[in-house]
Amino acid sequence: MPASLRQALRDLAADTDGIDTAIYATYERDPLEPIIGLGDADAPLCFFGRDPGREEVRHGEPFIGSGGQIVRRVLYRHLHGAEMPDFEAGRALGRHYFWINTVPYKPIGNKAWSMAVKRCFQPLMRQLLIDSWHGRHIVTLGREAFLWFAIGQPREARQRLEAFWQREDRFTANLDIDLQDAQGHARTFTLHSLPHPSPLNQTWFKRFPALLEARLRQLDASR
Repeated sequence: MPASLRQALRDLAADTDGIDTAIYATYERDPLEPIIGLGDADAPLCFFGRDPGREEVRHGEPFIGSGGQIVRRVLYRHLHGAEMPDFEAGRALGRHYFWINTVPYKPIGNKAWSMAVKRCFQPLMRQLLIDSWHGRHIVTLGREAFLWFAIGQPREARQRLEAFWQREDRFTANLDIDLQDAQGHARTFTLHSLPHPSPLNQTWFKRFPALLEARLRQLDASR
């Protein structure tokens, strides 16, 4: 991550209410340091989630908690044809993908960040996605992550995203979306939406591994 972008995130976090500073203090972590797992800039796939949790703060890495472990186990099995042997194997796997959240800080109570906070961070996270990763395919985890791509978009693009999320085939179909940063750099990304892998998401939790595996097979065939 460019030093200027990292500092811009820290400056914005310093003015943001709602960061769970108590958890950061518990693990002796800096509450202004963004939790972003950039991985390889040439990684073929990006995972886009909502925000970090307790375990992400503990380890200073995204997608390392319970939901992230589900994602990593499916990835490991897909790549190696065997179960992920331990935590460190899953952690090492992360370097081969690009990981990002709507806001790179843990909120108090694990509640989703407000739209106002997401709007504040969106230009910086958008710049990070456009400038620091060379891939195209993004797996979004949950409604909050998917509709993040509507922030700052023209009305037609927002309507396309909202309509797509209402489709019954939203977890098997995909959608192209254009993003442009403040400097005018534009990229087209392909979104592959999935439900959030949380045990609280009772409707989709048990089905999530199979849905992700189907997405991975679909992406293998398209590349």
